[in-house]
Amino acid sequence: MRGFVNLICIFLLSLSVAGAQQTAAKPASTGAAKPATSSADNLPSEATVDAFLHQQFGYQPDVTWKIASIKPSQIPGLSEVDVVLANPQGQQMTKFYVGADGKHALVGEIIPFGARPFEPVKKTLEKGVSGPSRGPKEAPVTIVEFGDLQCPACKQAQQPIEQLVAAEPNARFVFQNFPLEMHNWAMKGAEYADCVGRASTDAFWKFVSKTYETQADITAENVDEKLTAIADGAGVKGSDIAACAAKPETKAHVDASIALGKSVEVGSTPTLFINGRRISSFDPRLADVYKGLVDFAAKNN
Repeated sequence: MRGFVNLICIFLLSLSVAGAQQTAAKPASTGAAKPATSSADNLPSEATVDAFLHQQFGYQPDVTWKIASIKPSQIPGLSEVDVVLANPQGQQMTKFYVGADGKHALVGEIIPFGARPFEPVKKTLEKGVSGPSRGPKEAPVTIVEFGDLQCPACKQAQQPIEQLVAAEPNARFVFQNFPLEMHNWAMKGAEYADCVGRASTDAFWKFVSKTYETQADITAENVDEKLTAIADGAGVKGSDIAACAAKPETKAHVDASIALGKSVEVGSTPTLFINGRRISSFDPRLADVYKGLVDFAAKNN
C-alpha cells in the first residue's frame, strides 16, 4: 500500500508546485471586479482534465485513472474534479479544484466556516438519515457513519468505531450505506444491509460485523450466496433478504443514502460525522481524539 500512498503524495505535490508557479502580477484593474462564477459553461472539459492527468502520470505505466465527475464546487469560481486513481496496490478517490482561469489547480479540503460551522450539515443529517441506529433518539450527540461493506478501511475502522460508540452511551449512532463505484459487490452488499436493517436492527449490526469479518472471501460471483448465509446467521431469513435486495425500491433506498452522503461532501469511506463535524480520514489510532470530539459536541450542543 506504501507505493499507492506515494502515488497520491506525488500527485498532491505536483499540483501544489503547479499552483506556486504564478505569472507576474498584473496591474490592478480600475474598474469594479466581477465575481468569479463556476457553472457548466466554464467547467474544464473532460479532454483537458484527461490531458492534465496524462502529464501528471503518463511516465508511470502502471497508473490508470478514471474521471468520476467535473462539477461546480461550493465556492464560486472553482470547479471540482473527482478522479479515481489506480495502480497495482489499489484504488483511491481524490479531488482537486480548477480556477476559473483554467490555468491553475489547487488541492485541499473545503471546510465550513462561521460561528457554528457544522450546524448546516448537522441539520441536513438530522432530516435525512434513514439507516439503522442505536442509542437514544434525543441524544445530545449523533454520530453518523457512511460506510461501504467492501471497503478494507471500513473493516479496519469497525472495531474502533464500535469502541467509540460503546464509550458514549448517551450518543446516537446511525449507519448509512455509501457503496463506492470502484467496488464490484459493494452495491449488492448495501442492498442486503438495507433489507436486513429494515427487518431487524439487532440483526443488522450482526450482519455488518460478519460481512466485514469475511470480506476477503466475498466476490462479485459469490456475493448473493455469501450474504444470504450471513443474513441467516444474523437471525433473519436469508432467502427473504435476498428477494428484498433484488427489488427496485431497495436500490432506491440505497441511492437515497448515497445522495445524502454526496450532499454533505462524502467522497470516501468510512466518513463519520459528529454532530455535523466531518471526519473524512478516520484513523483508528486517534481514538482519544474522537472521544474528545464527542465529549466536546455534547457540551456545546
